[in-house]
Amino acid sequence: PMCGQPMKVVRLPGIHHDGNVVLVSGSLGHLLINAGTSWYQALQVERITGQLGDASLDRILLTSRRFPVSGGAAHVSQAFGDAPVHIHSAGQAALETGDFFTTWANRFDSDMPIVDATELDMHQESMLDDQTIEFIEAPGPSSCNLMVYIPSAKTVIAGALLPRADRPMRWDVPTGNLIDGKESLELLKELGAEKLIPMHGPSIKGSDH
Repeated sequence: PMCGQPMKVVRLPGIHHDGNVVLVSGSLGHLLINAGTSWYQALQVERITGQLGDASLDRILLTSRRFPVSGGAAHVSQAFGDAPVHIHSAGQAALETGDFFTTWANRFDSDMPIVDATELDMHQESMLDDQTIEFIEAPGPSSCNLMVYIPSAKTVIAGALLPRADRPMRWDVPTGNLIDGKESLELLKELGAEKLIPMHGPSIKGSDH
């Protein structure tokens, strides 16, 4: 446990097609946001272990069902004592059936490992310290897309809503919706974050950006 230390947000940069993996740590535990593809899942476990040391991983949150963030979830969960995996209710069935179409695993010529996922309670805020982590519905790139907002750090983990700093959101994908995406981007702007962590690539820092 990180008693007496402030909440820490660490981005583990995505490898190849992997999305960014973000470890949020506080005195009350450790939350992993996204797990990358199944291609580099053993390496992900090593990287996460390097950050955790002797501590345990409490749970995994997936910002969507998309393969670049969810493909490694089953392996990472098992490596850390079957840490529970949470996702928006709209994406739960796709993970539990290994749906390679709406997860988009087929686009990467990959199977989709089955993930025993639990529906995220959207009305429950998470606490890792005396600080709050908010889970916000952000459909558009998929019906199950989430943003994770950490007000104390003025940081948003945006997932597929913000694929990369130089790449716009795609909605021409399974369960995507342009109108929903526009509303989600407007909501993201209203949060007034000073740091955005996209699905791929470096963080975007500074309110001017």
